[in-house]
Amino acid sequence: MELKHIDEIDKATRQGHGELLRLGATMLFVVGVMLYAALKGGAEGGVLVVVAAVLGAYMAMNIGANDVANNVGPAVGAQALTLTGALGLAVVFEASGALIAGGDVIRTIRSGIIDPANIGDGWTMVWVMMAALLAGGLWINVATAFGMPVSTTHSIVGAVLGAGVAAVGLDIVNWKVVGAIAASWVVSPVLAGFFAALFLYLIKRLITYQVDMVAAARRTLPGLVAFMAWSFWTFLLMKGFGRLWAADFTVAAASGLVPAGAAYLYVRRALSNPSHIIANTKSGVNRLFNSPLIFAAALLCFAHGSNDVANAVGPLASIVESLAHLDGPVARLTPVPFWVLLTGAMGLVLGLALFGPRVIRTLGDEITELDQMRAFSVALSATVTVIAASVLGLPVSSTHIAVGAVIGVGFLREYLKGNYARMVAEMKAHHPAGEQGAIDQFLGSFERAAVPEKKAMLADLKARSKQKTDPANFSKRERRVLREVYRKELVTRTQLQRIFAAWLLTVPLSALLGGLFFFVMRGMELE
Repeated sequence: MELKHIDEIDKATRQGHGELLRLGATMLFVVGVMLYAALKGGAEGGVLVVVAAVLGAYMAMNIGANDVANNVGPAVGAQALTLTGALGLAVVFEASGALIAGGDVIRTIRSGIIDPANIGDGWTMVWVMMAALLAGGLWINVATAFGMPVSTTHSIVGAVLGAGVAAVGLDIVNWKVVGAIAASWVVSPVLAGFFAALFLYLIKRLITYQVDMVAAARRTLPGLVAFMAWSFWTFLLMKGFGRLWAADFTVAAASGLVPAGAAYLYVRRALSNPSHIIANTKSGVNRLFNSPLIFAAALLCFAHGSNDVANAVGPLASIVESLAHLDGPVARLTPVPFWVLLTGAMGLVLGLALFGPRVIRTLGDEITELDQMRAFSVALSATVTVIAASVLGLPVSSTHIAVGAVIGVGFLREYLKGNYARMVAEMKAHHPAGEQGAIDQFLGSFERAAVPEKKAMLADLKARSKQKTDPANFSKRERRVLREVYRKELVTRTQLQRIFAAWLLTVPLSALLGGLFFFVMRGMELE
């Protein structure tokens, strides 16, 4: 056997070892959950509690593998965090959010999508929730395998909807909530894309389009970081700590002025330090956004852990409560035992650590190229979108927000690149074809000029053209070719098509699987 063949076999074996490691860690976790559930909840439902705990852990792992990419993906794509560093940061803050602010009480039916009063007995509720956990987890698992970020909330909502309809019929459905969820498919990405593009344009206009980018960054960055501190404080009080202290927008926004002021003073002082040397280049200024990005990723993970752990532990807590009170009515609100919350938290972090990198790469690299400024705009957009939607009473999805923000940044880049291409074509058209040296010199001056100077330079070229002192030698066809040279697709269309298709399939496919699994499980019980 040739040496190169042995090397290929060795590489394939090393890849197989990684898969075996992930499989082994998953099996150990499942066995641990089974023993833990038998010890903590076995008296309330015996084997069924153990089975339900495994399904809840499976759902939590898939949420960690898919959903957490929304929070750390942009920072990884911008290289503010390594993939390993992002995983470590997310593990700590996701678990902290789930355990500290995960809540003591969760609605029995996610988002009120079905009416628990229509479910006649505790056994039906048990099978509905178990079918929902399996269906939602399975769909997210498939999406994660293909690197597609999908809404885990929509997955569990669709699964509960399908299982509930299979159990009782269409009368159980709250169609108003279903309509709101459908609306969020459009509202979330559009709002987030608008805010992300707006923030990035402001950063470009105020910093990177200036001649002295360092001075511009020192003037602008303290205000940007202060606004970020305000938005994150408001976001955390309204969403991240909502189950510990439910603050409305007015209270949260007013109290957010304190951390905003502190952040402004700290950043301004740090940037004014003479020892803080910054290169007058885009990459030099970009590095100033590293620390805010890491801070943003940590807080987003904390808020996600506190909120979306409910997608796994909510149905599990409902099963535990129903098995403990089979003869009583189905509860609308369900207390969450600590062992259930811990199962969800551990599932989140393990799923992220073992299977999260694929979706993180999709969000960070494969939709559009991100640098620190773009990723900062994405992170800031996530909080502002949630705040705005909460004030307006609009439904949003964290996954759709993250993807929409990245798309908004990408499309703004395309628009600005297209404008620049037209400006370059205009400049080329006002020079003889042979004067490449003069053209290159003008282009160099134009790129270094501030926005007002660029406008004046273009007006001067136009005036000289009218005076016929600077004739153009390029034909229309040549100018069109020059435009094509600068026109690039900065947003990957094929990736967007795959993601949008997955979004449209999430609720109906999860509902179909939920109904199917309910019939199978109920049939096994009747036998």
